[in-house]
Amino acid sequence: MIEAARELSEACSRLKFKAPVTHIYNPLVYAWAAHEKYLTRCAASRKRVILMGMNPGPFGMAQTAVPFGEIDAVRDWIGINVPVDKPVKEHPKRPIEGFECKRSEVSGRRLWGLFREEFPSSSEFFRDHFVLNYCPLAFMEESGRNRTPDKLPTPELAALTKVCDRHLKKVIEILEPDWFVGVGGYAEDCAKRVIGPVDTPSIGRILHPSPASPAANRDWAGTARKQLLEQGIW
Repeated sequence: MIEAARELSEACSRLKFKAPVTHIYNPLVYAWAAHEKYLTRCAASRKRVILMGMNPGPFGMAQTAVPFGEIDAVRDWIGINVPVDKPVKEHPKRPIEGFECKRSEVSGRRLWGLFREEFPSSSEFFRDHFVLNYCPLAFMEESGRNRTPDKLPTPELAALTKVCDRHLKKVIEILEPDWFVGVGGYAEDCAKRVIGPVDTPSIGRILHPSPASPAANRDWAGTARKQLLEQGIW
């Protein structure tokens, strides 16, 4: 998994993106120590369930290099707290402060909060589960506005998709999950494209915990838990 993550990082770093994207953060570079620790601690065995999001949020994985990496969850529940460097080109409105960041990633707080409620410890959760993002890059416009991968121009998105699909296939080969769960529709679509209708693992989906979604603001944890139970994942 560490070797695959290095290959993904290097391949993504070679891609080119034009305006309106002005800043690109790759936490697998400037926060590699944290990501490597996450893989060493949490991805060292076969998993029954993999859950996947889209790409880093500005106050989550962009700071901690852990998917949906809300500071308190990564530091206090998963147990990772290491120094984080700066990206080469840092946006003044989106500073990287690592584990000193005082902002909270709402999506990460909700996702990891559900797991903390359901499992007595992170080691119990990671015995059968793993969380990753499809794309390791965060994209920002000149204003500081986040730009998600699905909003990239078609040629740029195609190049990024090729790299990320290749990595996703490797992750599935390494971790051999029974279930692959898209956290939101974009991640589910990526899984369907890579896995195919007759292959394993089975593909599931839960509501994305983003506060931009009205449905996620109405008892997201209860909804996600129900979806996982109804699909037979939990």
